[in-house]
Amino acid sequence: MRTFNFALPALVAAAVFAAPLSAQYAQPETESDKNIVEVAAEAGTFTTLLAAAEAAGLVEVLSGEGPLTVFAPTDEAFAKLPEGTVEALLEDTDALRAILTYHVVPGRVMAADVVQLERAQTVQGAYVQIRTYGESVRINDATVVAADVEASNGVIHVIDTVILPPSN
Repeated sequence: MRTFNFALPALVAAAVFAAPLSAQYAQPETESDKNIVEVAAEAGTFTTLLAAAEAAGLVEVLSGEGPLTVFAPTDEAFAKLPEGTVEALLEDTDALRAILTYHVVPGRVMAADVVQLERAQTVQGAYVQIRTYGESVRINDATVVAADVEASNGVIHVIDTVILPPSN
């Protein structure tokens, strides 16, 4: 088993790695101009994720030096959660922080690297499982829908489901 071990603090959240990025996840004109938060905000499909990051006090980390790899759930991914879940998490910042940091891996892990791994340790401390099915890649139960969205301080892989850390 190939494991990517990390040991760096940080945050955040992916169907076909080989597919080109759609226009909604287009790169900034100069890839190094914008940090993860700015790229996510510009995409317009991560408002829930960004609000959660702000509530958890993680915006500064995601805007920081990095590098970080974020498996970023879309607003549609958050909408799949049971009714009231997001609101409850916004009130429980410890739980919210644990969930959000479970979507972040230290370092810049590009799609070509991810597909060669079976698991990766997140900033939260637990591992995410990585499985490849043809050209489809899954991070736990989430499918990567866009990969290698670069930012000045890392990379975003867009996922279609919010992933939850294992319960102790």
